[in-house]
Amino acid sequence: MNFPKSILRAIFASILLLAPAALLAQTNCEEGAGPLNTAPPQGITTQEIIQQFAAKEELFREARNNYAYTQDITVQTLDGNTVDGEYRLVQDITYNDKGERIENVTFAPQSTLVRVGLGRDDFDDIRRVMAFVMTTSELAKYNLLYVGQQQQDEIQTYVFDVAPKTLEKGQRYFQGRIWVDQRDKMIVKNCGKSVPETTVANSKKKKNVEENLTPKFVTYREQIDGQFWFPTYIRADDTLHFSNQDVHIREVIKLTNYKRFGVRTKITYTGEAKDRPKEEKKP
Repeated sequence: MNFPKSILRAIFASILLLAPAALLAQTNCEEGAGPLNTAPPQGITTQEIIQQFAAKEELFREARNNYAYTQDITVQTLDGNTVDGEYRLVQDITYNDKGERIENVTFAPQSTLVRVGLGRDDFDDIRRVMAFVMTTSELAKYNLLYVGQQQQDEIQTYVFDVAPKTLEKGQRYFQGRIWVDQRDKMIVKNCGKSVPETTVANSKKKKNVEENLTPKFVTYREQIDGQFWFPTYIRADDTLHFSNQDVHIREVIKLTNYKRFGVRTKITYTGEAKDRPKEEKKP
């Protein structure tokens, strides 16, 4: 979150779709989770688990570039329980044959956000950090600590705390907790923050500092086409403590309508009925 020199301006590390004020509480990483069992895993080492799920995540990252989907973003600021500003963006996301992301805006009403604003870091966080993918190539950047086993809804998971080893200038990282499906060896949920943050206290330049704070968020995945777990719902509800005011933020991102290029996509002519999407497994 960032404030310009003239006014406070929050740059979010996440963007999420609005829910009614009474229904969405502060971000809770343990929502839907059972008791944490801190016993070591049986028949497999923690390092083997890490290597296996990182390899699966590598395959998932490649597979995701072959899927189109819809991304629906809402960001709100609240004064008590009253929404006093809102940003909304709906996009159809595709990838070209080089794996480059293409974003086609289908709905973008005028933003009414006043106390905060969105910047490049926020949209980068949505693309890469909030929908966190821990691939083999990413392992060298992070410290992973096994904390136990936990049932997440109906799924038995291994739980790891994740933190970047170093913070490289110009790079964004995930810091928090991940839940890995014990059977599929893939991440089904992550909860934490995007880092680094910039505050007046930790900035070397005390004058005209643009504060950059990020809300705590939780990301849920669903199994698509019976193979990979895709991020489908991201939520943040947090209060950002800027140097001269607190800002209550609510964000939701919905990622829906996943379709594989050339395999599940069907050209429909005028008068033909479109196929109904199949049910998706939910964690």
